[in-house]
Amino acid sequence: MRLRTTMIASVIFALLLYGFWHEAVRTGLVATLGRHIGSAFACFALLLAVLWYFGFGLGEWLAEVLRSRVARVVAPATLAIPYVVFAAPRGGLLQSSKIGLPLFPLFAIGMALLPVALAALLEFSNLPQKFTFTWQDAVALLTIAVVLEARVFAGAWPYSGLGSMPKLYLADVALYLYVVVRRLEGIGYSLVPRWNDFAVGLREWVFFLPLALGLGFATHFIHFYPRVPSAGHVIGAVLVIFLLTAIPEELFFRGILQNLLERRICSRMALVITACLFGLSHFNKGATFNWRYVILAAIAGIFYGRAWRARQHLFAAAITHTLVDVIWGLWFR
Repeated sequence: MRLRTTMIASVIFALLLYGFWHEAVRTGLVATLGRHIGSAFACFALLLAVLWYFGFGLGEWLAEVLRSRVARVVAPATLAIPYVVFAAPRGGLLQSSKIGLPLFPLFAIGMALLPVALAALLEFSNLPQKFTFTWQDAVALLTIAVVLEARVFAGAWPYSGLGSMPKLYLADVALYLYVVVRRLEGIGYSLVPRWNDFAVGLREWVFFLPLALGLGFATHFIHFYPRVPSAGHVIGAVLVIFLLTAIPEELFFRGILQNLLERRICSRMALVITACLFGLSHFNKGATFNWRYVILAAIAGIFYGRAWRARQHLFAAAITHTLVDVIWGLWFR
């Protein structure tokens, strides 16, 4: 990591944290958490820091520094530290699970062992230097997906408003596995913006918009909700969705999954399969299986995948994703 780049990234990161703090105040999260807000915000900052600094070269730097296979496998155990920072001050050691064991060490050990086990699988399998989609990749990605969808770690942050914590943690795990251990090429994970990324991201959003509105209104999935949100509300929504939803999801589905599939099958088929899986990942957004949401999310996934394929930059796909979610969240229900 270059010193100048790191310093600029750190200043922007500090401003982002300041913005997230004000968003937490505006939404009432600070009042809800009360005395637990300090440890919760510190945990959030640590989880976000991994996602942020990997976008400025931290992953490549770690891949060079951690030259020992054992070091690369053991190092991701530190990804459990943010949870320890959150749980220890609030007496997490005293809370018991259904089987009579304290919850705090169970979650902490699980968060430390999960990335270590997956890193060991990828590191010691002697995978071919020519990248292709292997059964080890399938196991690693499926494990991450199941842990997220089954909400295995949801109970680790048992407060309303902290639902993004498990996703952030698992995004950090995926980044470490495929940037440091697997060294997968073409992910395009960089948070250094390029004008072309904005152009591509906006273009794909414009292409998707007529389909989204037409199908959404035809299936009665969306309803227009006219209002004029404040500038602060819009900025807050953009920050939250871009960093906590768009970047983690585009990393998993486009940067890693679609990337790997394109090395095994044709790019168009990889795009369609990834989009379908992305749509199916929204099956549990509600009390019942919401087939309208699944279909619209799958179609959206086509355009997110097209944005990534244009230059293999996740930033472009994340822009399309952010525009879709922000406009839907602010003006449609």
